[in-house]
Amino acid sequence: MMKLFVLVLNKTEKLEALLKEFLREEICGATVLQSTGMARVLSDYDDEDVPFLTSIKTVLRPDREKNLTIFTVLRDEQVQGAVAAVQRVVGDLGCKDTGIVFCVPVDFAKGLEED
Repeated sequence: MMKLFVLVLNKTEKLEALLKEFLREEICGATVLQSTGMARVLSDYDDEDVPFLTSIKTVLRPDREKNLTIFTVLRDEQVQGAVAAVQRVVGDLGCKDTGIVFCVPVDFAKGLEED
């Protein structure tokens, strides 16, 4: 079975080191997109209709200009190695302001190396 592995990387300066770690884990293809978090988008609005925005902005770190979203399709047995690679480079994902990672099942894929 295959998984779509998605990482939202807050520490964007770690991208090159992370991709090199992926290669060490034999992960040979990933797509990297610039992304913007919800807090950053909301911080650009001064909406009086949503009074909780002022308090939530300080918690969500809207000062971050951008994130990177990295995704790749992995075999099930590659997922733990990918997570380990991420944590070796960026640190414990349980810590604030590091990033998030998740996987979803891939029911169909065409155009991958295994094809």
